[in-house]
Amino acid sequence: MTSPDRERTRAGGLTSRWYSAPPTASSPVVVTGVFDVLHVGHVRFLTQVSERGLPVVLGVEDDERITAWKGPDRPVNPADERAEVLSALRTTHAVFVISGPPEVAEWDAYAELLRPLAPAALAFTAGDPFTEAKRRGAEALGAEAWELPLTPGRSTTAALGRLTTSL
Repeated sequence: MTSPDRERTRAGGLTSRWYSAPPTASSPVVVTGVFDVLHVGHVRFLTQVSERGLPVVLGVEDDERITAWKGPDRPVNPADERAEVLSALRTTHAVFVISGPPEVAEWDAYAELLRPLAPAALAFTAGDPFTEAKRRGAEALGAEAWELPLTPGRSTTAALGRLTTSL
């Protein structure tokens, strides 16, 4: 298991701390998200991102933010465990945890937080509720915006729905 690096960066009302080592290579592709219950949609998405040849750096939203956005039963898994699982994937080069007030979700706050990484691209799935914010953030960072297809029917919400109906 990778020992979490607790170095923190503060920007625009958001804070990040590295879970696994910061990238040594410049110009990574950055993906931010919940990654609550890892499923094939996540794996396919991260594989597609990785196949483009840049180091993949993942930002995991912390528990407080997810609870505020998705309700009291979420997240299922705590942020450090989600970061640990993501760090173990061969597609992943580094993972950080994003904290801050749940209402801070604007593109400029994320752009400020991600600026030190000098990302070449921000990647997200089609239908992401923050698509426009991620496009604007990428533009502000001088990065590409990579919108990749969603695997239909594969989301944490869908998986949890299937689980509760089968109980």
